[in-house]
Amino acid sequence: MATVSGWHASPRRGTPTSSTSDTGEVRVPLALYRVDQHQGNADLVLSRSEAEELRDALTEHLNISALLKDAS
Repeated sequence: MATVSGWHASPRRGTPTSSTSDTGEVRVPLALYRVDQHQGNADLVLSRSEAEELRDALTEHLNISALLKDAS
């Protein structure tokens, strides 16, 4: 995977995540930044199973981070 230095994405403020029940598609609206300057908007579009996998991975990461923080 290529590295793009200084770029990051954040959830777009005031724009909710949406899903489509018939296809299972999940759409996450993102704001794209280079360093701290807004470069544009994009939607992250995932299948339901991809969204669940991402949620589970983030939950696990946050739980591990919380445990490490509590241990220090």
